[in-house]
Amino acid sequence: MTGEQNGVTVLSDDECWDLLKSAALGRLVTNVGGELEIFPVNFVTQGHTILFRTGEGTKLFGTVMNDKVLFEVDDHNVVEGWSVVIRGTAQVLTGADDIHEADRAQLLPWIATEKLRFVRIAPNELSGRRFVFGPEPDHGSYPS
Repeated sequence: MTGEQNGVTVLSDDECWDLLKSAALGRLVTNVGGELEIFPVNFVTQGHTILFRTGEGTKLFGTVMNDKVLFEVDDHNVVEGWSVVIRGTAQVLTGADDIHEADRAQLLPWIATEKLRFVRIAPNELSGRRFVFGPEPDHGSYPS
């Protein structure tokens, strides 16, 4: 961990990737027609990239029209929580080699819908934080 301040620890890239590998649900943020959209997606890491599947629709359209995306993953328990944010470039996989490599990840849709397209997010920037839960610090008494 690279540094702690007031119960918040900034995570190294390796720590971020370890946490991402432990999760299965993230949120894709993209721009569709000038509007920000957010989508929950199940995903896997493959190398130092994020891989998810999608069907025809807004997620795919948003990725094709605007490849700059945010991807966020978080988790918590009763003691602490964490969050990792990726600013990156999304690419719909079209080449046979790329699709074969993505297929090897064994990423299956969670719901009974056809999701024939693989999307890979390559990070341009990665940031992560771990939060230790606790009471708010005492600010003294409030004025009457």
